[in-house]
Amino acid sequence: MVINKNYFLINSLAGGGAEAVLVRLIPFLNTEKLILLERDIKYSVDDKLVYFLSNHTMKTNSIIKTFSIPFYSLKLSKIIEENSTIISFLERANMVNVFSKLFKKHRAVISVHMDQQTGHLGLRKFNKYLVKAIYPKADLIVAVSKGVMQSLIKLCISREKIKVIYNPYPIEEIKNLSKESLGEFETIFKHPVIITAGRLTKPKGQWYLLRIFRKLKEKHKDLRLVILGEGELKEYLVELSEKLGLKTFVWDRDNISEDFDVSFLGFHKNPFKFMARAKLFIFPSLWEGFPNVLVEAMACGVPVVSSDCRSGPREILAPDTDFSYQTEKPEFAEYGVLMPVFEVKFKSADEPLEEKELMWVEVINKMLEDESLRGIYSERAKQRADDFGLEKIVEEWIEVLR
Repeated sequence: MVINKNYFLINSLAGGGAEAVLVRLIPFLNTEKLILLERDIKYSVDDKLVYFLSNHTMKTNSIIKTFSIPFYSLKLSKIIEENSTIISFLERANMVNVFSKLFKKHRAVISVHMDQQTGHLGLRKFNKYLVKAIYPKADLIVAVSKGVMQSLIKLCISREKIKVIYNPYPIEEIKNLSKESLGEFETIFKHPVIITAGRLTKPKGQWYLLRIFRKLKEKHKDLRLVILGEGELKEYLVELSEKLGLKTFVWDRDNISEDFDVSFLGFHKNPFKFMARAKLFIFPSLWEGFPNVLVEAMACGVPVVSSDCRSGPREILAPDTDFSYQTEKPEFAEYGVLMPVFEVKFKSADEPLEEKELMWVEVINKMLEDESLRGIYSERAKQRADDFGLEKIVEEWIEVLR
């Protein structure tokens, strides 16, 4: 099936869910160029496709990057063909995509990966104003979940302009990669492990998991916690882990051994080999759009315990329920366990566990102790992950890009 040439546009390829989705789609959608606003790349892509719009990096001040949107847009207009299609991912790239229509006529397709109505996006009022002003001028908006779609509608964006397409996953490739040797990290998995993955940032809520894990250790003394990902909260999380009395490994500081309680392993191109060997995948996110790592862990056959945050987890784990509902108590759903969402509030090591944290402790304890229940959820997880297979999702993209 042949479609017109497409340009892909994104902030960077520094790691993250939207970045992974883009990299997976590129080979199937007749890509002319992969255009980056910044110069950070951690994924394997064809260098011949890549074009940078600036010398900015992740370390560049976010205010500078926001006010650079008109300059990115002008430069973008000079390298694309008239009447071409630009498919953008992430907020700033989406704004550049639409704004550049002022300089050259093209079809702007924007992919929105974050719920706009959580109230905790960290978006300044100025940015929210930009979303409301600019997004409606896109030719098509692809929302990664029903929750994201609903949040866009609440911003007065026409439902007719929005298409929901879930993120794609190369299920067989994930399964094959999950069998790769752990090498030096094998020593961690001599013990039972619970694992989480995601950037070390505020939305991911990993500090709650560290506090929960310390409580779990009282009953499961041999238990280990693995945290995959990098990000600006690294120092806070490592310090919290150590203040909780947990022996803590940090990927760029320590030599690995089996004695560590918590292992911060950083970014890995193949996180699946770690996921597949864990007892449980724990997902304490405070807000999402459509969490890639949740489906990836399920493809590895790992039972999941996830916050019922907006949006995505409920659509993945309990697809036959109302996607706008959020639970206030543990919900053993069809494909995984949904848990109450935590407050967006940093915690210290000496603060007592709150009621929700204790709920999480109780449920994780139950899952660790009930091998039969884990087995049931492992099989259901693999079954559900197949619904998000790459081939199926690519066909949906091809359809909307015609």
